[in-house]
Amino acid sequence: EQIYVEMWRLLNGGKEKLSAEASLKRLDERFAKAAPKRVPTVFLVDELDMLCKTRKQTVLYNMFEWPSRPQAKLIIVAIANTMDLPERDMDMRVISRLGFNRLNFDPYNQVQLQMIVTSRLQGLQVFQSDEIELVSRKVASLSGDARRALDICRILAERCEREKKERITHQDVLKVHAEMFRSPKIQFIRTCSKMEQFLLRALVNEFYRTGIEETNLRNIVYRMEELCASEGLEVPTLHCIYNICSRLSSQRLILSEDYRKGLETKLRLNVGFEDVNFALRPQADLE
Repeated sequence: EQIYVEMWRLLNGGKEKLSAEASLKRLDERFAKAAPKRVPTVFLVDELDMLCKTRKQTVLYNMFEWPSRPQAKLIIVAIANTMDLPERDMDMRVISRLGFNRLNFDPYNQVQLQMIVTSRLQGLQVFQSDEIELVSRKVASLSGDARRALDICRILAERCEREKKERITHQDVLKVHAEMFRSPKIQFIRTCSKMEQFLLRALVNEFYRTGIEETNLRNIVYRMEELCASEGLEVPTLHCIYNICSRLSSQRLILSEDYRKGLETKLRLNVGFEDVNFALRPQADLE
């Protein structure tokens, strides 16, 4: 509920400090009254995922209900890490107050990552442009996640200080990058059978196709058929696919509903998409 306090503070320029309850009351009164000369207000709300953690989601409801009032002159722009957040985590009463405009952002490419990392590392002499470019290229090839790139740089900087090295080398970058992707799950993916790996790839492909992390078994069967056709392999039977899903579920690589729902069974990965991509890349490409 601290969001109410922050919203009211921004609206009144910090002149009045109120409790969450009092701030909510003032906000509700403001957005309920018509004010022809009022300038429209735009709030940018980042990390919307965190506001979905509460059971009743009252804060979310209020935040999206206010803009629906014609006299409010309020616009809410929300940013989330999950593309299907409303469908997955929001109550129907909250969804009913959402607008229909949704913009999906593509992952950062290598040039964009390099600019972000370079700006964050200004003043650190241990990083050279070649090493920053290498970090950016490695991360862009998997996920385009700026936080992953900055995590790698943080670890490199800490090691460089601990080992009293003057600069970070090409080999240092490769070593840290490889270590970040050596989790037991990644190692297990590499030992999976061909068809088990195909099913994981099918889940990744379906996510890239729809932008939604959760899908059903029917869609995965379609993606499996495409993968097998591209490799010139025979498509496994439905019974075989059930067994593959069951084994991957037992290893917690995927999460699934009860398979008695047949082709409508809901599935989703329990590991990061970039981790699957990394695990299934040829070893030669990781050098």
